[in-house]
Amino acid sequence: MWWRTLSNGISFVIPVLNEGERIGGLLATLARRFPLAQRLVVDGGSDDDTVAHVLAGGSQLLIGEQGRARQMNLGGRAATGRYLFFLHADNQPPEQLQEIETVLAADPEWGFAPVRLSGTGRLLRWVEWSMNLRSRMTRVATGDQMLFVRADVFESLSGYADIPLMEDVEICKRLRRRSPPAILPSAVVTSSRRWESRGVIATVLQMWALRLAYVCGVSPQALWRFYYGD
Repeated sequence: MWWRTLSNGISFVIPVLNEGERIGGLLATLARRFPLAQRLVVDGGSDDDTVAHVLAGGSQLLIGEQGRARQMNLGGRAATGRYLFFLHADNQPPEQLQEIETVLAADPEWGFAPVRLSGTGRLLRWVEWSMNLRSRMTRVATGDQMLFVRADVFESLSGYADIPLMEDVEICKRLRRRSPPAILPSAVVTSSRRWESRGVIATVLQMWALRLAYVCGVSPQALWRFYYGD
């Protein structure tokens, strides 16, 4: 079976922009835990030392137009694996390779992992619990949950929509119309820097407001300007 040899099974696609402080650690982790998987980093025009870290880590590098959806689509087209795993630079993938192999053995069309935030505060435990409950109930994952898609399915959907925000929500809604997601048993650890820098309650309220506005028809372009203040 193809899934017994990860050299042709998994491609990690990692969109980055000025992630020099983090990308090296992620690539080292991937090389250690998934030594045969393809590691493909798509840079959106970093002006720090991100590219140097990627090249030093022995991973494949693509330079593309800035924008997470566009960068992930570029990586998805260049990937060679049967499954595309989309990771953020501040994610740490699950440690148990065997668990991932077991899930992929059933040949699911798509799926994601639970999330665990890196911080230690009690409010962060509530945030991750609510995120995991919501994603299981709605079958819509965030980009922090290591969304994975079978390559042929990704191609048939023409990848992510070319929008500046909510690209993860949008593609999950299309994917769930095809089939239910496979949910990995172990969590992806994602940095809690966003919640810690902006405040947990304020960040949660902001995320809820963005999702509600998106459901109500506010354009992703307007949401991007609101979120990034530009």
